[in-house]
Amino acid sequence: MGDYICGFPCGGHRYAKRKQLQTVELKVRMDCEGCELKVRNAVSSMTGVQSVDVNRKQNKVTVTGYVDQHKVLKKVRSTGKRVEIWPYVPYNLVTHPHGSQTYDKKAPPGYVRNVEVVAVSSQPLRQDDLLTNLFSDDNPNACSIM
Repeated sequence: MGDYICGFPCGGHRYAKRKQLQTVELKVRMDCEGCELKVRNAVSSMTGVQSVDVNRKQNKVTVTGYVDQHKVLKKVRSTGKRVEIWPYVPYNLVTHPHGSQTYDKKAPPGYVRNVEVVAVSSQPLRQDDLLTNLFSDDNPNACSIM
């Protein structure tokens, strides 16, 4: 009941859920002050936007407010600019920052591409299988305590 604007039954009217305060980071190709101003004005005109930070050197736009990420993306696209969700994370948050998928020479200094590592397996591993393989003779990396 705390997620609704009005918690009382008001004659059968339905109220939309409140949007959460969030920060949306976008990578937008901007060449000049005119591009920067065009993107800033478009995003600032949206309802729920509290602040807009544009960093033209990094091609990064940070929007904070009660907004939907996809609506912000759509609004910036309407300006004719090429835009995507900010694909980079700080260098120190990645376990293997020099991997083939994480390194991006277009990334700003101190950032690498955000890549989630997903292990694909044909059979799910059970805890018993992991323990059994740990001491198996077939496993070349097995523990050899005997």
